[in-house]
Amino acid sequence: MTFRDDALAGRTAYITGGSSGICYGIAEHFVRHGARVAIQGRNAEKLAGAAMRLGALGYGADVRDYEATAASIGEASAAMGGIDILVCGAAGNFPVAATAMSPNGFKAVMDIDLLGTFHTCRAAYEHLRKPGGCVISISANHGTRPYAMQAHVCAAKAGVELLSKTLAVEWGGAGIRVNVIAPGPVDGTEGMRRLAPTEEDRARVAARVPLGRFAEIGEIADAAVFLASPAASYITGVVLQVDGGSQFGDGRI
Repeated sequence: MTFRDDALAGRTAYITGGSSGICYGIAEHFVRHGARVAIQGRNAEKLAGAAMRLGALGYGADVRDYEATAASIGEASAAMGGIDILVCGAAGNFPVAATAMSPNGFKAVMDIDLLGTFHTCRAAYEHLRKPGGCVISISANHGTRPYAMQAHVCAAKAGVELLSKTLAVEWGGAGIRVNVIAPGPVDGTEGMRRLAPTEEDRARVAARVPLGRFAEIGEIADAAVFLASPAASYITGVVLQVDGGSQFGDGRI
């Protein structure tokens, strides 16, 4: 998708999970379109490298730790003069059957994806521009469709989506928009490397997508630029499926 180079000019963005994968791609696109960006991540080495490549501020904090996340967001807000765009993208995943999953394994994904999204939104609220603030959470098809070996992720993403819709209702009066992007299978991500580690697995997954292929990270980032831009100024409470139709399966009986 083509946007004006200045689509996000003068805007500031704080992105969790921004040191790799989809959220790094979003950060890269935001910078390309004129935004000033801060990213948060757990891995200090990856975070430092990503921040240097992006020309972004980098904050080492775990979204499961509310106090650390709130402190990082506060520092970034002070440095950037407030936050216009918040992207909640920190996530965890590993394939395992429910009967083989430990309670700690289930809790870990819930804590990163769902509790981490709440922590980030709650901590950022006071720093978000009012009106004009924008929140984008990253979900997946798992939020609306069951997948075997993914009970933890399905539960977490469903929670992220309904949490976001609830915040859209509560925060609309302050002029803050809250939306969700739900990607399907995305190439070049750690999630797909885990869920489809072989060429056979990749072919099987792609065959279930009506468009017949994986998404590129840039296609998800384009959706984020749109939702963060003035073009989406009257859109809130939406789950935008950027999945090639994969939430429907391949349509075969």
